[in-house]
Amino acid sequence: MLFIHGVGSTAAIWDRQLLAFASRARCAALELRGNGAVPDPDPAAITREGYAFDAIAALDALGAEKAVIVGCSLGGVVAFELLRRVPERLAGVVFVGSFAKYPDAQNYLSRILAAVEAAGDMHAFARARTQQLGLPPHRERETIEQMACKSSACYRAATRATWSGDYRSDLASIHAPTMVMVGERDSVAPRALSEEIASGISGAQLVELAGAGHVANADAPEAFNEHLHAFLDRIARR
Repeated sequence: MLFIHGVGSTAAIWDRQLLAFASRARCAALELRGNGAVPDPDPAAITREGYAFDAIAALDALGAEKAVIVGCSLGGVVAFELLRRVPERLAGVVFVGSFAKYPDAQNYLSRILAAVEAAGDMHAFARARTQQLGLPPHRERETIEQMACKSSACYRAATRATWSGDYRSDLASIHAPTMVMVGERDSVAPRALSEEIASGISGAQLVELAGAGHVANADAPEAFNEHLHAFLDRIARR
């Protein structure tokens, strides 16, 4: 299993899942380029395609011919890129708070970039952005810390990569077992965007997690893990 975080998170957002699923599979959480695990790359190297190549390299390093990909927000975008490039290596896909095409993406992207510039530094931006994510109160500190550890240049590049893709025409050709999860309180990628993914992929399952916001795996980890275990059971039976 390969877990892929969103633009505002780091690989640490999957700690609860790495613990919960270690007995079922070899698990890894990919730290996307520009997120502090290694020295910051050239922002020009931060692209959706580059993220996909990073994920493929991680699968190769793990010796994984096939894997279940679990991607939150930007992580779901990376999953779409993998489905384009190496569909034969995906044993299953879980989209969390993600989208095939973000509505009014250019204006939304412009607003985020303007907010980063206006904030002056990533700590100030992270504090303001956190208020928009529908988080349970106990998750605010963790979210601010993960977002603020990124450089402004890398965050801006990752933001451009996150919101500007369009995978709607890919949906009908996806045959991997798919589950689409969305937090009840997700105002960043609301339920309609998850419904679009689920309705476009044959056999996809849609799950809403009560009380969760945009990063549902961290907001409601017990419910999230329960549904993910059930999804793996269905793949095993197949």
